[in-house]
Amino acid sequence: MSKLDLDWLGVFVEVYKTQSVSLAAQRRGMAQANASIALNKLRRHFNDRLFCRTSRGMEPTPRARAIYPELLEAWQRVEKARLAPEVFDPAQAQREFRVCMSDISEVVLLPALVNHLGRVGPHIRVEAEKASAQSRGRLESGDVDLAVGFMPDLEAGFFQQALFAQDFVVMVSREHPRIQKSLTKHRFEAEGHIVVTTSGTGHSIVDKVLGRHQVQRRIVLRVPSFLGVARIVAQTDLLVVVPRLLGDVLASQDRVRLFEPPWSLPKYKVKQHWHERFHADPGHVWLRQTMAQLFAGN
Repeated sequence: MSKLDLDWLGVFVEVYKTQSVSLAAQRRGMAQANASIALNKLRRHFNDRLFCRTSRGMEPTPRARAIYPELLEAWQRVEKARLAPEVFDPAQAQREFRVCMSDISEVVLLPALVNHLGRVGPHIRVEAEKASAQSRGRLESGDVDLAVGFMPDLEAGFFQQALFAQDFVVMVSREHPRIQKSLTKHRFEAEGHIVVTTSGTGHSIVDKVLGRHQVQRRIVLRVPSFLGVARIVAQTDLLVVVPRLLGDVLASQDRVRLFEPPWSLPKYKVKQHWHERFHADPGHVWLRQTMAQLFAGN
């Protein structure tokens, strides 16, 4: 027995309703010859004539009458799935989205996202995880819905959308004994520095540009995260280069101040990345649109 083609079901249902192959073809938007071919394949599949030509039109056989309710229900389900895509209503949805992001995004983006969800999607939950070398595989497997940040490793093989551009500032203590009103190239090189080694921050750009200018940084401390760096800077004489939006947030919370870098540092784009398996999912589309509405152009 040949496999039952779903398109044949539409022909069967329309012939049953109209008692005409030509009318069935018109309703299905196909040539009459193609409808006849589908009907012949159905006859071979069920080993029955299914419809016989009479003075009243194509009359169903007892076998056709017996299977019509099941085939009609199957066809209606297929049409419903094809023609009526799911609508995502954030006010009613109970769903958890998994988002991998840098610690910068946790500080800068996550509070605004959570506050927005509290207003429009009170039953929507977000599970944030740290961006890492495993983020690519977790997006591919579906373990993560979305990745947000500066992630060059995700430039190929994923959908992406730029949210905003970031540049850099230098953060120092408000009580720094030697840096108060300006930051010179000489002072930048003379002071001790903190370097943050976390991925997804664009800091590789800083390293390349300073290296090209042959800038000698005296690195005193390396830390894996930006989350505690403002407190360290506030209590020491160390400097640290941070993305501007993060610097603005941290400067409002700790006794630190921000200076423009003595060397011109290029901007980089913060993007959201996702796998094609989620591209058409209504909930995922809504999440991506929400991220763009909240943060695009910042």
